[in-house]
Amino acid sequence: MTRRTRAILLMTITVALAATGCSSVRVARPVPYVPASEYTPTSPDAERRDLPVTAQDLRILDRADAILSDQARWNRQDDRTCTPGDTTWSLFCALQRASVEVLGAYDHRRAALQEVRFAIEAAAPGQEFEHRLRDYNNLPTTRFEDVKAVLHVARERIADRLAATKR
Repeated sequence: MTRRTRAILLMTITVALAATGCSSVRVARPVPYVPASEYTPTSPDAERRDLPVTAQDLRILDRADAILSDQARWNRQDDRTCTPGDTTWSLFCALQRASVEVLGAYDHRRAALQEVRFAIEAAAPGQEFEHRLRDYNNLPTTRFEDVKAVLHVARERIADRLAATKR
């Protein structure tokens, strides 16, 4: 058996074992932007509707809106694992990526993201969510237009609050 044949055989076996879920084969997974353990749980303080806002909050929402530029870029099956190599994004991952791009880090409870959560509550009254961003994104009734709408509502609210602080 030649060296090349052995390499091809080894690669074929590795792929076959990985596909069957063999735990002895390690397949590299993309590294997420933020480990799930760093997502801060909600608190009464985070749920305040008067969190301070800055121009960066508007930039985050604008960037998330641009990331979700069309329906082909929307991932409607969010698992809250977002990586730099993603080519489709859920609402949560678009906001996370936008936060990283604008701030250099992810701020899970920033005013911009909280406003999106509050917009979701208004868009789906009475709906119980474990994780508002993920679960709203994944609802069978949620359409791409609905995702864009909650981003736009949150942006309007942040813009209004920001304008009020400049008066």
